[in-house]
Amino acid sequence: MQVFLTGGTGFIGANVVRLLLQAGHSVRVLVRENSNLDNLKGLEVEKVVGKLNDLDLYEKMQGAEALFHVAAFYSLWQSDKEQLYRSNVNGTRNCLAAAQKAGINRTVYTSSAAAIGLGPKGTPVDETHQSSANELIGHYRKSKYQAEQEAFKAAKAGQDVVIVNPTSPVGEWDARPTPTGNIVLRFLRQQMPFYLDTGLNVIDVQDVAKGHLLALEKGRSGERYILGNRDMKLKSMLDILENLTGVSAPEKSIPVAVPMTVAWIEETVLARLGKSPNVPLDGVRMGTKTMYYNASKAVNELGLPQTDIAKALQRSVDWYRANGYVD
Repeated sequence: MQVFLTGGTGFIGANVVRLLLQAGHSVRVLVRENSNLDNLKGLEVEKVVGKLNDLDLYEKMQGAEALFHVAAFYSLWQSDKEQLYRSNVNGTRNCLAAAQKAGINRTVYTSSAAAIGLGPKGTPVDETHQSSANELIGHYRKSKYQAEQEAFKAAKAGQDVVIVNPTSPVGEWDARPTPTGNIVLRFLRQQMPFYLDTGLNVIDVQDVAKGHLLALEKGRSGERYILGNRDMKLKSMLDILENLTGVSAPEKSIPVAVPMTVAWIEETVLARLGKSPNVPLDGVRMGTKTMYYNASKAVNELGLPQTDIAKALQRSVDWYRANGYVD
């Protein structure tokens, strides 16, 4: 099959590309003119230069039978608000329209569990839950929610669109890194004297990639599927990392007021003085919530794998060490 993919240079996209190639598909990847192509190095893919909002995007998709729209702009900084909506909402709308114009048979859209929202007091939620837009923390989550509405709208209009909602993946090729990868990296660098008492749903990124291909094969148009695995406290994740690496996990939690104050000062005071902030306010706000999800729909309908999280964390550790991130 000829597949068109956006976001191939990113964490999830790089893993989806590899799985598609292993399955024997031909892959055409949309890349920006200034994209870092390290995650695609050595892969036999066709690269086409362009952007999500290009008016001629449909021409670049010609001949493809399936689209994986994985690309998204990720930022928790208040200053990136406009770009979040331009890339994630407008870009998704344009991608879906381009796919329809190019005659693509089926689209798998990569949303996020962040678009679904959270349950009360850490209760795991499934695909039937939806927090209101006002309840979603930060413009990244709000933009992903609005982008997902574009996918639902396209499906209702008759376009074949399946939505997948990854939780917090870990594994190799997390080059930027993502917030979960940053936890692993800061742990390895011994930059975590304390931890926040929070919880998250963690999944092997290779399982997320498989979930994308399974969604293409078995997913129902207009449906969304949470790609997740294990709900766990952040402290439990750090303890697993300690067992894998021998690096000591932090023993004490930190009151949320401390990072919240630091983040507020950095974003509202230092940023105005022209200094680059390090701690995003929305990131701290999210860290105060327990982000648990129920992925049984994807497991039962798609056959989503549930790989041991320790194995995924070990590969994440190995990848960061092998690529010079720790030193």
